[in-house]
Amino acid sequence: MWNAFIAKAKNATFLFHRNFMDYHSDRFQDFSLLVFDENTLVAVVPANRAGDELHSHQGLSYGGLVVGHRVKIQEFLDIFEAVYAYVKPYASKVFFKVIPSIYNKYFSDELLYALFLKNAKLIRRDTLFVIDNQHPDKISQKRRYEIRKGEKHRLEVKETTDFTEFWNEILIPVLKEKHQAQPVHSLEEIKLLHSRFPENIKQYNVYFEGKIVAGTTLFITDSVVHSQYIGSDAQRSRLGSVDFLYDFLIRKYASEKRYFDMGSSNEDQGRKLNEGLAYWKESFGSKTVVQDFYELELI
Repeated sequence: MWNAFIAKAKNATFLFHRNFMDYHSDRFQDFSLLVFDENTLVAVVPANRAGDELHSHQGLSYGGLVVGHRVKIQEFLDIFEAVYAYVKPYASKVFFKVIPSIYNKYFSDELLYALFLKNAKLIRRDTLFVIDNQHPDKISQKRRYEIRKGEKHRLEVKETTDFTEFWNEILIPVLKEKHQAQPVHSLEEIKLLHSRFPENIKQYNVYFEGKIVAGTTLFITDSVVHSQYIGSDAQRSRLGSVDFLYDFLIRKYASEKRYFDMGSSNEDQGRKLNEGLAYWKESFGSKTVVQDFYELELI
């Protein structure tokens, strides 16, 4: 369905195309938008609807209002105003999941400014632990000790295009035992994603005497390597398997990508820091980058 809307700020005309994203369609009511200025795509808003609320997007790690680098600040504000007016009949609130700064190719804080002008409320802030390969920090002696365990036990890291072994033997059992949870992506979904983006999703497993003992699934962008999933069996402490794996991957991508994102260490909507996990990540030389979440009332 196509809809035309005239933005009030500058009388700019934008066309909206709804429901373009089929991914996670079985879990979320999609409300994603493509925004066109005449025939030119100028913005993307990945979003889903939940009752009378819109979210950007609950099935994705990052969201917000995404524009090309040639969009100027006033044009962005016009687009934002148009989106605001377009979604107002459908929802009472919009929740924005802001893209962390390291994932932008260019400086891109226009959304934060637009949310400020609309008096949006900051409701959550997660801490991501990121290694900047242009300014690396030292790895701790404790981590080196754990890495040497892996060397001593002759652990082997292998890249694979088959996610089955890691999902079924490590990830699903670990999440079920420790958190009574399932991976966000099913095995079928991660295989589908990998088939569509083979260079952006990589699987690395760790083997001890021919048996898988740990692994991680990486999501890779132009400048960031992000560890989306990580898991190990009960021998992690004895073998040093996870430390050995991270050391291998950090060194492997150090010259290819600027950032290595080890993920967040938060609970309770960002209000609680998992100190042990944060310490472990910082001991690899990572520093804190935040990801913000905003609530915007449509009044």
